[in-house]
Amino acid sequence: MDSTLDIFVKAIFSENMIFAYFLGMCSYLAVSKTVKTAVGLGAAVIFVLLVTVPVNYLLENYMLKEGALAWLDPSDPFLESLDLSFLSFIMFIAVVASIVQLVEMLVEKFAPALYGALGIFLPLIAVNCSILGGALFMQDRQYSTILDATAFSLGSGIGWFIAIVAIAAIREKIRYSHIPAPLRGLGITFIITGLMGIAFMSFMGIDYGGGDKEVEKTQTGLVITTDSNKIKTI
Repeated sequence: MDSTLDIFVKAIFSENMIFAYFLGMCSYLAVSKTVKTAVGLGAAVIFVLLVTVPVNYLLENYMLKEGALAWLDPSDPFLESLDLSFLSFIMFIAVVASIVQLVEMLVEKFAPALYGALGIFLPLIAVNCSILGGALFMQDRQYSTILDATAFSLGSGIGWFIAIVAIAAIREKIRYSHIPAPLRGLGITFIITGLMGIAFMSFMGIDYGGGDKEVEKTQTGLVITTDSNKIKTI
């Protein structure tokens, strides 16, 4: 199993929501015209992910999974066999929509200029596929503790933040560049996004130090350090 630090770092880089899974692309493309609006939306996504994924983790493990309600009465066989997992989607979406509504009210109250700049894309965080994707990844990967789920949510939010701020900064710079007319706008943005995705793939080769180490000395004297829980190829 990956450590909490592994989960956090991988969620930012090698499992980046934008560059690895292309989740949340609509907001990523529409709001990345200026760094200011990108920072605002990225911070909102971090907050929403940081709150919704742990809450959904608790719902999944203490209400929805088969036998999750056994804590109410351990001696009741009906609760031990009760499976409410078919409600996962609607419960996850309800939690996301509630938190997004809270964020929208806070931004409108304390940052009206940012609220006006983000426009319709702030409430659309509720249907941002990276937000629901975070909850579904958490469910699929079956994290053992809420700390792991929280690390994943924070890392995913930071990774999405880095992606949108980076592309916004690049788009501000390329306004002064000579770009062929057919590629101006979304065309060049898609190309840059693809190149950034390839660049982020390089993080997949990083050893985060999460597994047990095995040291082997080859015939040439080269010492190879590998993770015991991974397949080693020579």
